[in-house]
Amino acid sequence: MTMTVEQSTTQASMLFLSRLLIGRDSFGRPAAIPDLRGISREQFADLVALAGLNHVIVRGLQVCIEITRAQNATERNSWAQNALAAERARIKTAIGFDVAVIKSLDHWPDLGSDLDLYTNADPREIVALMKSAFRARLAPRSWGDRLANKWNFIIPGLPELVEIHMGRLGQTGEQVAMAARLLRRTRVIDIDEYRFRVPSPADRILISTLQRMYRHFYFRLCDIVDSAALAESGIIDYDDLCEAAENAGIWEGVATYLVIVSDYVKSCRGSGLDLPQFVLRDARFGGADIYFGKDFLRVPIMPQSAKLYGKQFAGLMRRRQLHSGARLSLLPWLATAAVVGQKITGSDKGIW
Repeated sequence: MTMTVEQSTTQASMLFLSRLLIGRDSFGRPAAIPDLRGISREQFADLVALAGLNHVIVRGLQVCIEITRAQNATERNSWAQNALAAERARIKTAIGFDVAVIKSLDHWPDLGSDLDLYTNADPREIVALMKSAFRARLAPRSWGDRLANKWNFIIPGLPELVEIHMGRLGQTGEQVAMAARLLRRTRVIDIDEYRFRVPSPADRILISTLQRMYRHFYFRLCDIVDSAALAESGIIDYDDLCEAAENAGIWEGVATYLVIVSDYVKSCRGSGLDLPQFVLRDARFGGADIYFGKDFLRVPIMPQSAKLYGKQFAGLMRRRQLHSGARLSLLPWLATAAVVGQKITGSDKGIW
């Protein structure tokens, strides 16, 4: 594959961020401390933009502040301080609106580009509540939004969209059983003066797998950092995770997701995650198949991801979850329509 100078520079920036956040010694210090005294304003801005796309901007800037302070790089330290203050101001505004979160707080102290919530309430009640309590208005819904049973709301004074999944999870809303158990297994966390209900550790991995391995087919750096931290905390019940993923038809995708995370961590610091043998055994591929492209770590669709989709579809049908299987069968057509729309109009809006 031939890369342009711009692509090569961006990939180098991703490697820099990865080593900064993952390649740390047993005391939490960067294993190899870069010299930031010579970084230009343009290079710094590009690095911040890439960190923002990958939802590691706060964590990346915090490390940059530590390094520039130690290197007496006063001007660069000021750049990092100002960028961090701006991002924290955005987050402070955003979390004041957030109530029951399924993805956005996984990246804390960073925050996602929109606010993802889940509820099992009647959609009509939620739409009415959002309009009356927050003066929200509905954003246009794509075909994918309707299949997934999710709504996006625009709230005055809030730059981010509030995305609410209602009663279903998955790209086509095929995950009903997983959604039904989600709220029963949530835990409560405190952030600043706010209190939130968030998914259990196992459910966080399930949701991340659905998003990365079955929908977007790319990893943000935050997915690697967050999932690695979750695995190393020792709070994931892998037997419970396996059972839940098997019921959802995505166990091989979950195992593959975890092995990709472990392999990428290993590439940055020399050792991967301590995963159970049955996770390693059931993974269909690993980090060697991942490649960098368009600011993210890409998962190959053919044949790797296509095989995982086939396994998920077969699993749902084998468990006689016919309605969910029928919804999932629409995914290839939806993806094809999105590709065609992208080529004709330059956008897949209204479809994906």
